[in-house]
Amino acid sequence: MTHQVQAYIKNRGGVCDYFVTRPYEKEDNKIDCSKIPKETEVILVLGGDGTLIRTARDVVSLRIPLIGVNLGTLGYLCELTRDTVFAAIDQIFEDHYELENRIMLRGVDEQGNVKGCALNDVVIHRMGLLQIVRINVYISDKYLTTYNADGIIVSTPTGSTGYSMSSGGPIVDPKADLLLITPISPHALSSKSIVISPEDTICLEIAERRAEQDEEVVVSFDGDQLMSLNVGEKITISKSPLMVKILKIGSQSFLEILQKKMSVYNDSNDKV
Repeated sequence: MTHQVQAYIKNRGGVCDYFVTRPYEKEDNKIDCSKIPKETEVILVLGGDGTLIRTARDVVSLRIPLIGVNLGTLGYLCELTRDTVFAAIDQIFEDHYELENRIMLRGVDEQGNVKGCALNDVVIHRMGLLQIVRINVYISDKYLTTYNADGIIVSTPTGSTGYSMSSGGPIVDPKADLLLITPISPHALSSKSIVISPEDTICLEIAERRAEQDEEVVVSFDGDQLMSLNVGEKITISKSPLMVKILKIGSQSFLEILQKKMSVYNDSNDKV
């Protein structure tokens, strides 16, 4: 499929190169931005939502618009399919498209070091023994609450249809400018998702739950485990100054896309 897309663009008089990505088993598998020509106008991402998310993180500093070609099953981020990609390329050549800006998250440790960024979510979750963790939540330096749960998801609107949704969080229009906090399997009937301003910072502290103080949690950025925290340690999550540009071809609204995806999901469940 990649070679077909490349050939089609070249036949139309354009220039196209490609890079093959794989799951982040090795750090050097990330896209080398220095090899992407400065005159690049768009990046087509063939795969699924996960491929698009990883690519967005790698190239966000270049501010080049992305558009996804879904080669998988259920996807919310990738607009195009095998059947529509070539017609979409024609529209891109004719400048018939729109651009959407999507916010990202940034995680900073207690020393002020940026540990990672995420287009979908930052997840703090337990590791090791099957036991809950106790997490104190501070919003812009003010104590909010303490969750006893399997973990916490801090999500962007783009990520609201991912892990946050499966944990009971609300579905949000991806163009919205806000942050979501959703506990994972909380041990309290009153624990709900919280929506906060994008100007707020979210500090998560691993609290003592038992005398041993041996709890350890993992912090994942869009599914990639980049750091761990022990009792007493904190991570601060906020809106990143960088935004991902998503190129949009069709006129379908987010609600229309959502309805279509949910219908496909429901139909597949009915067959099972």
